Amino acid sequence: MSRFWNQRVHTLKPYIPGEQPRMAKLVKLNTNESPYGPSPRALEAIKASADDTLRLYPDPTALALRTAIAVQANVPVECVFVGNGSDEVLAHTFRALFQDDAPVLFSDVTYGFYPIYCQLFGLTYRTIPLRDDFTIAPEDYEGPTGGIIIANPNANTGISLPLPAIESLLQRVSEQVVVIDEAYVDFGGESAISLIDRYPNLLVIRTFSKSSGLAGLRVGYAIGSPPLIEGLTRVKDSFNSYPLSRPAQVGAEASIRDEAWLKQTTARIITTRERIITALQKRGMEVLPSTANFILVHHPSCSAAHIFTALRERAIIVRHQGDSPRISDWLRITIGTDEEMDSLLTALDDILPR
Repeated sequence: MSRFWNQRVHTLKPYIPGEQPRMAKLVKLNTNESPYGPSPRALEAIKASADDTLRLYPDPTALALRTAIAVQANVPVECVFVGNGSDEVLAHTFRALFQDDAPVLFSDVTYGFYPIYCQLFGLTYRTIPLRDDFTIAPEDYEGPTGGIIIANPNANTGISLPLPAIESLLQRVSEQVVVIDEAYVDFGGESAISLIDRYPNLLVIRTFSKSSGLAGLRVGYAIGSPPLIEGLTRVKDSFNSYPLSRPAQVGAEASIRDEAWLKQTTARIITTRERIITALQKRGMEVLPSTANFILVHHPSCSAAHIFTALRERAIIVRHQGDSPRISDWLRITIGTDEEMDSLLTALDDILPR
């Protein structure tokens, strides 16, 4: 606390990211990072960019990267915005596109940054409860709103909303922006990008941090109608005209062009995920159906807090969000390599009651 803080900082409750512990022989399954690293082409491009040109500012429009994204998504380049990770793109979205005369709507179990952005930018919000099976009911997103944001697949649960359900929401909500946060869509979800040309109020946000294995590079992007993109750009250029470094731009561009590598690595993660779901169910655990690179699990007689602590003692880190009431007795587990997941199963065999 400081007397020099303004009132907004005094009342902020910042987002707490997954811990990054330094432990010997750590099995790190808590922050949904890729276990396989970036595309080799991306690494080569990043290394090649470390030359004398670093004395120059990067392209403030990131045109080459935006063009590569546009080609991959089959949209005009004017429909693409990039930023310093999807977190920054989300922040600009809350600032530029959500209205302050009605609450922003999002689910009660979702990405923890959403309420924090509302608090930071002075927006009111209302959480919409998930169904008892942890699925999103689009028909519940009714009433006055300053905008809607849905993570799909949903953060923490991993459950996807089918594309027709998203379209039904867009058909009912036409005067406010609807944001679909697709951080995990490459692991089995269905992208809403195909709806962009029919719904000018739709914004899709994606990241290179998960399926592309570039969490350390910090690159995210949004796809939407040109007026939405212009709004984001106006906020960006009023905050930081150069959010992406030269290495970030060329690395992300090379990554998105390497579609074969992306398909190969995501397929490996999906295969491992399905194997582990079956293995955990055989051990008496409830596992939500996931189309993400993580799973949300629960044991009927062994508390999440106990399992979390016991795993940590064995240098295996998962995510326990005990301060989130509906999932306080659940654990979120990132899908790692097969060897890492086998280590998890071995540890659970020691921990869980027989």
